[in-house]
Amino acid sequence: MNSQADIDQEIAAAAQQPGGPQPRIDYPPYRSSVLRHPKQPLQLIDPESVELWAPAFGHRDVADDEADLTIQHAGTPLGERIVVTGRVLDGDGRPVAHQLVEVWQANAAGRYRHQRDQHPAPHDPNFTGVGRCLTDADGTYRFQTIKPGPYPWRNHLNAWRPAHIHFSLFGTDFTQRLVTQMYFPGDPLFRYDPIYQSITDPKSRELLIAQYDHDLTTPEWNTGYRWDIVLTGTHRTPLDTEDDNS
Repeated sequence: MNSQADIDQEIAAAAQQPGGPQPRIDYPPYRSSVLRHPKQPLQLIDPESVELWAPAFGHRDVADDEADLTIQHAGTPLGERIVVTGRVLDGDGRPVAHQLVEVWQANAAGRYRHQRDQHPAPHDPNFTGVGRCLTDADGTYRFQTIKPGPYPWRNHLNAWRPAHIHFSLFGTDFTQRLVTQMYFPGDPLFRYDPIYQSITDPKSRELLIAQYDHDLTTPEWNTGYRWDIVLTGTHRTPLDTEDDNS
């Protein structure tokens, strides 16, 4: 298995090649990237026929308390309680209202509530790590949750993912799903992580990092982070090229 030094060299070499604002589909330091993207040409489908079989959500289907990941069980989850909020915008800065936003994440110890996550960090019986909400008329979403911890993965020897929250957004129908990840400022694991580094443009990578906002804190209760998501245009938020738990 490759060492972190091997991966660091590959990341440095990839950074010297021209790249756009989105993650590279084939990115050698991220070993499974060459195996996990489609290799056949895209096939056009009739979106209307797909929507006949897809679920649909409205205000009656998404409850307000689904956006609070800290109250889903009888007890209180462990870890730093945080608020994550921001606006969903289009490329012209206009709010995208009534957008379905879903999140999933690891717990404070860096472990997912998933049977495939078997690394020896504790489960939190009071934290599932999933939530959803609809943006308001101003395009604003808001979640209360627990700050996730970093966790190991098997890309290479001693590989660790920076703390992050997965975001999923739907457009006007379920054929327009977009998936991305939000990171926290100042994480020392950024330079070592091939998933984060697969966006080879430094300014585009920075769009994935939330900003600490002291105005979002509640005394003796939570800290706060602000992160806007831009769906189109030159400042669009970089998106995952595949949907996974990494």
